[in-house]
Amino acid sequence: LLAGLILLSWLRAQGAAWPERFHWFNAAIVGFLLLGIGNGGVNWAEQKVPSSLTALLIAVAPLWFALLDWLRPGGRRPKLQTMLGILVGFAGMVMLVGTREALRTNAIDPAGASALMLASFAWAGGSLYARYTPKPDPPLMGVALQMVVGGLMLLGLGVACGEAANLGWEKISTRSAAAFFYLTIIGSLVGFTAYSWLLKVSTPARVSTYAYVNPVIAVFLGWAIAGEKLTSRILWAAAVIVLGVVIITSRSMARVKSSGIRDRRAAEGQIARKN
Repeated sequence: LLAGLILLSWLRAQGAAWPERFHWFNAAIVGFLLLGIGNGGVNWAEQKVPSSLTALLIAVAPLWFALLDWLRPGGRRPKLQTMLGILVGFAGMVMLVGTREALRTNAIDPAGASALMLASFAWAGGSLYARYTPKPDPPLMGVALQMVVGGLMLLGLGVACGEAANLGWEKISTRSAAAFFYLTIIGSLVGFTAYSWLLKVSTPARVSTYAYVNPVIAVFLGWAIAGEKLTSRILWAAAVIVLGVVIITSRSMARVKSSGIRDRRAAEGQIARKN
């Protein structure tokens, strides 16, 4: 909410027009899916699931990207390679959350895992909606609206759940305050804005490649900093999930490469004919 208000104020100071009503409506949908369910679900699940496993479960988001981009009006059916990647990715998810040992020891909280699956699904759906829906001018205005509306939704939900009564201002440390402002500036103003820009200029498959490195980094940071347990099962599941993501997105990169080759050959042919 704070990041959205900062960006909105800056844009207005630069002379940007006030958004139309339908821009607010679109921002409400995106804010609800991306920030309300997406980020909100992850924050809630982090109380029950270690950060390393959280990142691994979120790594299936590119699978939702592929499926939802197919199911949308005018979408294209995934190719065989994409379907193979989906199967591999889900196999990795089963390895992670469906083993008898995990269920018996209750190592992974079912409610937390379900919330993460819903969050990743909503994030993919909100990203695709943001990509194909009309945007205000300048485009950063849409990003500001999404953060403002999404922040208001989360604030209202927190108050409705009684979290305001548990907020102790005297318990806010210098470290936690610094973390809050870091997430406001770097996580929201920089990170979310950059992600929204990529949704406009790139393809959904390419945008979803953030999941390549997130799980690996989170697993080892959780192990190195937070003392979280790193098992061979987690490592194998991580490898399979990331492999599924790579299979899905590598097709789009191959298409871009082949398209570039065709364009170059066509240009060379035009030069040869002129000569």
